[in-house]
Amino acid sequence: MTIPHQPARTVVVHPDAETLARVTAARLVVALVDAQSTHSPVHVGLTGGTVGTRVLEEVATSPLRDAVDWTGVHVWWGDERFLASGDPERNETQARTALLDAVPVPPGNVHPMPALGGEIRTPEDSAAAYAAELARHAAAGGPLADDAGPAVPAFDVLLLGMGPDGHVASLFPGDPALEVVDRTVVGVQASPKPPPQRVSLTFPAIEAADEVWVVVAGSEKAGPTARALAGDDPRETPASGALGRSRTLWLVDAAAAG
Repeated sequence: MTIPHQPARTVVVHPDAETLARVTAARLVVALVDAQSTHSPVHVGLTGGTVGTRVLEEVATSPLRDAVDWTGVHVWWGDERFLASGDPERNETQARTALLDAVPVPPGNVHPMPALGGEIRTPEDSAAAYAAELARHAAAGGPLADDAGPAVPAFDVLLLGMGPDGHVASLFPGDPALEVVDRTVVGVQASPKPPPQRVSLTFPAIEAADEVWVVVAGSEKAGPTARALAGDDPRETPASGALGRSRTLWLVDAAAAG
């Protein structure tokens, strides 16, 4: 079922959160297979949260899972909690448990945002290191490696969740990070959602993705969903600014659709 939408956004409504997770997982597997039919490697950005993790669990158990050549997939994240490696609250940890430990993605193809520890003492340290990692893979042949765009690989799909306040990645309403245009990754020091220290892609990096999928479930998100789709100021509803280069897909359950 498709509901009315603004140009450049497609909105698909599923009856409940479980169906949303299952269908999004199937959609992701097909997108990866389709992408691999035309180019290699394939780059995908993952998100955390309840629905984001459920999507990965559904991919792990999908009968189509092995149609993907996982050795040719590079995995990135849109944001991360700035915690020690292995902390159960890290998006990376949850993604490894949900999917990555079950598929043959080479370790070098998994690109977590650097965790707290060693030389990485602040979110800004992590952000700088991740920006350099993104740039290395853009320079390896991505179409956005030149002056035409930010130094990031060409994400085939970037998955994003959305919070009840309308935030995406770790870009929260009113945060100065929303205005950053000269970096691809920022440290966040005062997130209103714990933990306060986080690392996030910026809008230029998000908007460099070929396709951005915003996956949303729950009645508490109906208001920000409506505001984002109506084109609200991203400084008030950051999800409004999450746009892909060729496609922006909102995948929502009926409760979030309001």
